[in-house]
Amino acid sequence: MPPKKLLTDAAGHQALSRCEARLSSIFDYGITGICFADLEGLVTEANEAFLKIVGYTREDLSAGRLNWRELTAQEYRHLDDYATEIMNVTGTCAPFAKECIRKDGSRAPVLFGAARVSGSEKELVCFTVDLTEYKQAEEKVNYFAYHDALTNLPNHELFKDRLKHALLAADRSERKLAVLLIDLDRFATINDTLGYVTADQLLREVAKRIVACVRESDTVARFGGDDFALLLTEVNRPEDAAKIARHVQETLSAAFYFDEQELFLTSSIGISLNPDDAKDAVTLLKTAGTALNRAKELHGNHYQFYQAGRTTKALRQLVLENNLRSGLEREEFIIHYQPQVNIQSFQLVAMEALVRWEHPALGLLYPAEFIGLAEDNGLIVSIGEWVMRTACLQSKSWQDAGFDPLRVAVNLSARQFQQPALVESVAQILKDTGLDPNLLELELTEGSIMKDPNQAIRKLHELKAMGIHISVDDFGTGYSSLNYLKRFPIDTLKIDKSFVKDINTDPDNEAIVSAIITLAHALKLNVIAEGVETQEQLESLQMLKCDEVQGFLFSTPLSVAEFTALLAERLTIGITKDYNTTRLPSLVNVLQHFR
Repeated sequence: MPPKKLLTDAAGHQALSRCEARLSSIFDYGITGICFADLEGLVTEANEAFLKIVGYTREDLSAGRLNWRELTAQEYRHLDDYATEIMNVTGTCAPFAKECIRKDGSRAPVLFGAARVSGSEKELVCFTVDLTEYKQAEEKVNYFAYHDALTNLPNHELFKDRLKHALLAADRSERKLAVLLIDLDRFATINDTLGYVTADQLLREVAKRIVACVRESDTVARFGGDDFALLLTEVNRPEDAAKIARHVQETLSAAFYFDEQELFLTSSIGISLNPDDAKDAVTLLKTAGTALNRAKELHGNHYQFYQAGRTTKALRQLVLENNLRSGLEREEFIIHYQPQVNIQSFQLVAMEALVRWEHPALGLLYPAEFIGLAEDNGLIVSIGEWVMRTACLQSKSWQDAGFDPLRVAVNLSARQFQQPALVESVAQILKDTGLDPNLLELELTEGSIMKDPNQAIRKLHELKAMGIHISVDDFGTGYSSLNYLKRFPIDTLKIDKSFVKDINTDPDNEAIVSAIITLAHALKLNVIAEGVETQEQLESLQMLKCDEVQGFLFSTPLSVAEFTALLAERLTIGITKDYNTTRLPSLVNVLQHFR
């Protein structure tokens, strides 16, 4: 062989050796996982990088326990199927992201690509890049896009997002929610005096204390600096938000200790309620900010509700709740009496006692504004007993003054009816006031007696045995069973005013009223319709054979003095027994027309 040919072969051999060495270095020491496998997935050779990524050993490889398709998490295997189809056609597939299941069961996010080995129909070379660190970095970036780096609390953006979702949920469930903005008083002085390191430590401790004041379902956020925010998702009344505000202030007022140094903080808090103050996230935060500014104007350590003008519904409710007990003690409650009239003869047959609150600052208040609050805090029992005792005393007083006896109807709340000593309490009131039990009627709602029907039946029978009349108020709006209804010892069904209102315009309402009257008469019960305001309503009720009516058409609820004048008018015209011509103050012409 010529020398030149030998030299050429030797140079080619050296180049080939260098190429193999380089490929071997890439295969053995590269950070990219490389393996050879068949189309079915069986891995025949793999470098250390690949084994490290999937968490298997070379012994596993030798034993044939590695299959790149089976290593893929179940929810990504359709991507492997698609990649295999592509390689069968083109010989290669574009890299794609998926997750592999390691030998220990943990997951590894990877970027995977593969190609058929040149000259082979079945052998593949696969490339796998571990994305774990990339994913962790990505998650960290995403996390701090929505969280405060100092305290790890949600930041302003995440708080707004949660607030928007909470508002949608609250609207669907007709619940309230509250936003509280918290500002640390004179925090800038602490920062300037002790430095940012101590200030940052203090902020982290403040965050921990605030989080400890609320439920897991609530959100605590840091907006930056010394500004924090609370989202309370389960607020039944303004006092719930006020309690949290007070709890936060009390918690933050306890001493903080840093480097043997004792620090004390106070805070200002602004409160805004949905839906009372705002119905969208932007306005709710704005109104809370306005309330916070008012709290800061009070020189620290105060909380304020948002006030649109002199007062808001939220503040008004809070004032009422705080004043309920003292109002009862100061005898600010009064009773008005609304006449109940026989629908055929127009006889004045009874009266309903309706409580009012003469609030020293807010004026005359109706039950809708305070009865719900009294139910929540338990004062409804005391108020109910006061109403019953006062109504019985007044009724007896009218009798003693020479007026004909009239039955007085008193509303009994669900909470009052559930009291174990209810029957004994009613008996004592009747004994103390001297009122004939036959002249007392207790009104209960369907809901209150259906909470525990068997217990209700027992109590009602005991009350009935005393001679007391029993009526079911707002009938037709609840869920009473006819089976129970016939077992209740009741005397009267009271048709809710919502049905009476549209009796002349809504055939369904007329049908419901007719059905209630027919049912009541079949059970030998009396029927009274409330909320009668027009002659047309009265005529319809007459046609349907209703027994009694009450409403503004005949009279508004009257004060004691006005009702006394009504009773006196009957005496002065000399008709003490024939109620046919009884003239109620607001209906002289109507009664004359129907007589």
